[in-house]
Parts: sequence; structure tokens; C-alpha cells
Amino acid sequence: MFKTVNKDVWVFDAEWVPDPKAGRRLFELPEDTPDVEVIQRMWQEGGADEENPMPYLKTAICRVVSIAAVIRSEKEIGNVALSLASLPHNAADPKQTAEAEIISRFLNAVGDNNPQLVGFNSAKADLKILVQRAAANTVPAAKFAKRPNKPWEGYDYFDARNSEGHIDLIQILGGFGKSTPSLNEMALVCGIPGKLDIKGEEVAQLWLEGRLEEIVAYNECDALTTYLIWLRMAFFGGFFTQAQYEEEQERVRNLLSTEGTLPGKEHLLEFLETWEMFSPPDDIK
Repeated sequence: MFKTVNKDVWVFDAEWVPDPKAGRRLFELPEDTPDVEVIQRMWQEGGADEENPMPYLKTAICRVVSIAAVIRSEKEIGNVALSLASLPHNAADPKQTAEAEIISRFLNAVGDNNPQLVGFNSAKADLKILVQRAAANTVPAAKFAKRPNKPWEGYDYFDARNSEGHIDLIQILGGFGKSTPSLNEMALVCGIPGKLDIKGEEVAQLWLEGRLEEIVAYNECDALTTYLIWLRMAFFGGFFTQAQYEEEQERVRNLLSTEGTLPGKEHLLEFLETWEMFSPPDDIK
């Protein structure tokens, strides 16, 4: 269980797909080989079979296409601001959709603001791929990478044992083998929306079809799901009273109902509607 809740908490999630450029280099394929063929080869070399045609690939050979975060900022006791941020802001802008730009903006924002990061399987996946692909794209992120000499000098995002700069919820909720829940499973047993219309294995195909806006929407929903699980665990750990926990949930509802009226954000209203439909018997009222 985590020991602290910072005044600035960023609950984040990243989406990635097999990187065709890496695939061409790894398997010495001609530069004009179509992306779809390269990715199929990558899956094949990664152990694809009839039961698992799209095996999980090493994150270093994948490219980040979206990052989303729910940002909770407490200015003073009771004065809490909640927002939802995602990259790219404009899925039609080639500069914003460049992998280096996405990673640079996120990691350098983390370095500038020094928030407590929270993810789900982020220690082995989300945060790891951001560092790997920052190296692959020659992205500098000095403040994020800085290793403070003393705990009070700031978070050390590379020392999970002695720093709470990064909380991976799966390390708290998981076990061994089949006892470890997926994000979707953990969400549903908590009465929280999990996967809506899109599943994780569909992201690569969406990217090949140029449907990046749908990936960003999916990414935002995963970040919101992770945030609600974090709230549940913070309540479990005594960081919120029952009244405060209900207030925190109401802030999420207000965020969804407000942001969901914006163009292209209809998925947030769907998320809210699904959440309100769930009424698990053991939920806190």
C-alpha cells in the first residue's frame, strides 16, 4: 500500500503500437514494406499463433501514440482542482502526433511539476516504455531523470523502493500468475467502467487505419478508470473519510459532465452513463 498522497497526483496511462520503423531494422525489411506487413512480421516473430495472433511485444520495439492523465491538484485543504489531459491534443496535427513530441511534453511536464505518478502495471509497462522510447527518439528530460540525494529534495521516479514518486496499483492489487487482475477486471468488480467499445488489442489496427482520435478517447477512459481505482485505494488506506471520498467521486462526475459536452469528447458522457448504471452492493454510499 502507498504511504502518501501528494497534493499533486497524476494518474496516467499510455497507448502504444508495434513500431514499423523498428520492425524494418530488426528484420532487415525493405524501407518500402507497408506498415501493416511489418507489424504482422513483428507479431509473427513475437510468437503469434491461432490463439494469440497479436502477442505482447517488448515495449522497446513499440511506439507511443497517446498519453492521458487525470490530474488532481490540491491547492489547500478542500480546494481541489481536477482535470483531464491527453496527448496529442490535435490528432490531425503531424507535429503533435510525433512520438518524440508526445513523450517530451509528458516527461518534461512531470519534471517541471514533480507530481506523484500513479498507473496500473506502469512500473513494468507504461513508465518503462516512456523511458525506452525517449532514448530511442533522443528526447531530453533532465528534470524528470534527476535523482535527488535526499527524499525531501523531490521525487525519484527511478527508485520505487524508497520513493513514492510513482505508485503502480498492480503492485498493490496483484499477486502471482492468474491471481493478478487486469485493469478491466479490477474496475468491473469495483463498479467502475472498464473497457467500453474498444479493447486493447484493437489499438494497433485503429492506428493503421489512421483513427488516432479513437485511440486518444480510449486512452482517456483508461486513465479515468485507473483514477477511480486509485480513489478507492486511497479511501481504503484512510487518506479520505467517507464524506471526502464521495466528494472526490463527485468531482469526477462534474469533470465528465462538463468535458463531455465538448466536441469529440462524447465518450466521457458514455463513461459517466456507464458508471452511473453500475450499483455494486458493496459500494460506499
